[in-house]
Amino acid sequence: MAKTQVILTSNIVGLGAESDQVKVAAGYARNYLLPQGLAIPLTAANKRRLEALRQRRAEREAHEFNTMNELAKSLSKLICVVTVKTGDDGKMFGTVTNGTIADQLETQFDVVLDKKKIHLEQPIKQLGEYEVELRLHPEVKGQLKVRVESSTPLPPPEAAPAVEEKKEEAKPERRGGRRTYRSDKPAESRSRSSKTAKAE
Repeated sequence: MAKTQVILTSNIVGLGAESDQVKVAAGYARNYLLPQGLAIPLTAANKRRLEALRQRRAEREAHEFNTMNELAKSLSKLICVVTVKTGDDGKMFGTVTNGTIADQLETQFDVVLDKKKIHLEQPIKQLGEYEVELRLHPEVKGQLKVRVESSTPLPPPEAAPAVEEKKEEAKPERRGGRRTYRSDKPAESRSRSSKTAKAE
């Protein structure tokens, strides 16, 4: 496959940035890079433009650094809430990925961030609060608080039923067709009371 050398005039991920001299497939240069204004042919005349391209690159990189630095400060003050479905035991259905967090940042705070800049060693599988690393720029890292909550919270524990004290009531007894009531007084006391009543 034929190759050709070009000077990049824009930042192209995976290829290079302004002023870089790269060798690419001739068809790629002819059909895409040159028509889109992303590169110019490597010629003696175009080499004179290298200094201007380097200056443009330095200005762009400085702007990106400042922008990402301010973004890191702003994101460090936020709490991104991700709501998930859970079972009765509180276990999550599915996981929370960097793509999930990127979507919620846009939904909640109108912040558009490439999910590749959100670094998770592994997807989040449990409810709770997490500190997630952000790799916003080669020289800028940040932190974002992510709180994973259930859309179906567990019911509160049931309260123990109150124990009611049963009050004993005097139960009537039938004796010879008449109702009498039991007394808590001892027999001796009842006998004395009876004698006193007769004496009177």
